[in-house]
Amino acid sequence: MNNYSDKIAILTGDPNGIGAEITIKALNLLNLPANDVIIISNSKIINKYGSLNNNYEIVEVEFNAKIEPGKVTADAGDFAFRCIQKACEIKPKFIVTAPTSKEAMFLAGHKFNGQTEVLEYFLARNGQKAEMLFVSKDFRVLLLTRHVALKDIKLTKSLLLEKVERLRNYFQNKLNINKPSFALCALNPHAGENGIIGDEESSIMLPAVRALRNRGVNITNPLPADTLFINGVQNYLANKKMPYDCYIACYHDQGLIPIKSIASEKTVNMTIGLDVIRTSPSHGTAFDIAGKNIANPDSMIEAIKACFV
Repeated sequence: MNNYSDKIAILTGDPNGIGAEITIKALNLLNLPANDVIIISNSKIINKYGSLNNNYEIVEVEFNAKIEPGKVTADAGDFAFRCIQKACEIKPKFIVTAPTSKEAMFLAGHKFNGQTEVLEYFLARNGQKAEMLFVSKDFRVLLLTRHVALKDIKLTKSLLLEKVERLRNYFQNKLNINKPSFALCALNPHAGENGIIGDEESSIMLPAVRALRNRGVNITNPLPADTLFINGVQNYLANKKMPYDCYIACYHDQGLIPIKSIASEKTVNMTIGLDVIRTSPSHGTAFDIAGKNIANPDSMIEAIKACFV
């Protein structure tokens, strides 16, 4: 097997979505040296959606089914899954994934809630856990819970401790920020109003905060998410320094609505906590425009550029 440890591996995602199109557009606009990049896909899929200006190596993954833009199929889901599996096998320096369809992967029998979970399954070692971090410039959001129904969200002190420690390790070891500042979003409206609207802030989150501070972590008390993000968004739009290095959101939409509302095409989804960092555009497969050659590659461009930070 070739050594790809210094390469950026780019996956084209679901062949029936916009993944191959935005990959081709992004690479042609960035014009990266061919030696820096490999593409994990299938030449038939690449040729269906365009042509590459540079002679990038394509690590071929078998795909014998029909390409059907806009359709959710088990064949497409299985191909997307096998591309992720191949990327994990060759262990490149970075993995950049175009969007996949959870529904298509489920149809193929791969019961994962997202690419983050697949990467964790194949790459985690020695107790490693993957974390989902969304980034646009210095606006960063970590999710405490990921693809889980709102009714099933369960915060615990140990969960908070583990995830915040992994986040701090990322800042210190990858970003060279020794004392990052974290803003913790409350779970309940108005941070629970002293237990009137829920007691998770006082019973779970505050004890975790105290323990983290004893370890030297710079983290706020659980604060109302709307207030935290209003201030952050205002600074971002004014090109001012963000009040915190990272916002910690309790659940998916709490964290993603603010950052994607103001920077949807510039936001990158990062998987941290594993030996290989993965980046991805923040949008989905966009089946409704697949095959029409109108997809915007900006978020894919940002995902690739994030590998050079």
